[in-house]
Amino acid sequence: MTFTLPKPCLCLVTDRSATSGDLVERVALAVQGGVDLVQLREKDLSGGQLLRLAESLLKAIGGSASLIVNERADVAVAAGAQGVQLGEDGLPVSAARMTVGSGALVGRSVHSVQAATQAEAEGADFLVVGTMFASRSHPGEAPAGPGLMRQISEKCRLPLIGIGGITPENAPEVIEAGASGVAVISNILAAPDPKAAAEKLKEAICEAWRVFGKPAGASPV
Repeated sequence: MTFTLPKPCLCLVTDRSATSGDLVERVALAVQGGVDLVQLREKDLSGGQLLRLAESLLKAIGGSASLIVNERADVAVAAGAQGVQLGEDGLPVSAARMTVGSGALVGRSVHSVQAATQAEAEGADFLVVGTMFASRSHPGEAPAGPGLMRQISEKCRLPLIGIGGITPENAPEVIEAGASGVAVISNILAAPDPKAAAEKLKEAICEAWRVFGKPAGASPV
C-alpha cells in the first residue's frame, strides 16, 4: 500500500513539553479537528517507550490521519506507522526506505535550497521546510521566512510543508509561497481546545489553497 498526503496538509508535530494534558488524547482531538499527519517527535524517549507511544497514537488516531516517526525507521515499522521523518543530517533516504519499504512515506526536514534539491534527488516523498517564523521550539534562531519556501518551491517538485511559528494568521503566506501544507506544535498542543485550534488552522490553509494552490484532494507523494 502506498500512503498519500492530502493537499493542503495539516501536520501536527508532537512535543510532550508543549502540553499539560495527555498527549495522546490531545492528538486525537486535533485529528478530529482536521490534522492529516502526525509526526511523533519525542527525542528523549527510549526505543521501547517510543514504540508504545506510537502504538497508542495509532490506536487513538484510528486511521483518520497518518503517523510518521521522527528519525526512528525501526520504530515506525514495528508500530505499523505510515512512515518516517528524517532530519537534514539524518539517515540517507535510501537507508530509511530499505527499512520502511517502498510504499511508506519518507520525509526530510530541510533548511536550504541545496538540501531540498538533494533530498528530492535521493527520493524523499515530501519536505518539511523551516524555519518560517520565530517559534518556541527554536528560540533565538532567526527564521528564514516564506522567502525560503518560495525559493525551494521554484527548484523542487516535491510537496513542501512549512514549519516554525505557524498560526492561522500567517499560514496563508506559507501556502502562497509554494507550500502544500503547514506543520505546528504549540499552536495546537498548547491550545485550550486542540480540536478547535486544528479546525481554525485547517480552515485557513484550505482557503489559502483555494486561492493560491491547485484543486484540493489527495495527491500521491
